[in-house]
Amino acid sequence: MARDLNKVSIIGRLGADPEFRYTAAGTPVATFRVATSRQWRDPNGHLHEETEWFHVVAWNRLAEICHQYLSRGARVYIEGRLQTRTWEDAQSGQQRSRVEVIAQDIILLESRESRSDDPPRPPRREPPPDIGDDDIPF
Repeated sequence: MARDLNKVSIIGRLGADPEFRYTAAGTPVATFRVATSRQWRDPNGHLHEETEWFHVVAWNRLAEICHQYLSRGARVYIEGRLQTRTWEDAQSGQQRSRVEVIAQDIILLESRESRSDDPPRPPRREPPPDIGDDDIPF
C-alpha cells in the first residue's frame, strides 16, 4: 500500500522576531518568516543569488520555545509539513492563499554570540541546562 508524504526541511535565517499570540481557545501560536538563499554561476561566470522566503507557524509548546529563544537573524533548522491556508481579504473581498510550513521541530543552529550581523543585545531568557551523559537513563 502506498503512503503519502508531506515533509519539508529548511535551513535559513529569521527575517524578524517571531510574532507570538494566543488563539481565542488559549492555544499558543508563533509565526515568523525564514529566508533561504542559494548562489550559482551562469555559463558566463556571473554570480547570481536567489532568496526564497517561507512563512512558518509553530503551535503549543514549540511556539513558546520560538518566542523565548528565536530572534531576527537567527540561523535555524526547521522540519515540518506544508499547508495551504485560504481566506477572504476583508478590504477587497478577494480570496487569498498562502503556503505555510507547519513546524514540527526547530533547532537553533548558532548561539547569539556567534552572529556578527546584529548588534549585541541581552538574551530573552536563560537557555535550558545542558544534560550530561550521566543524566541519560539508558
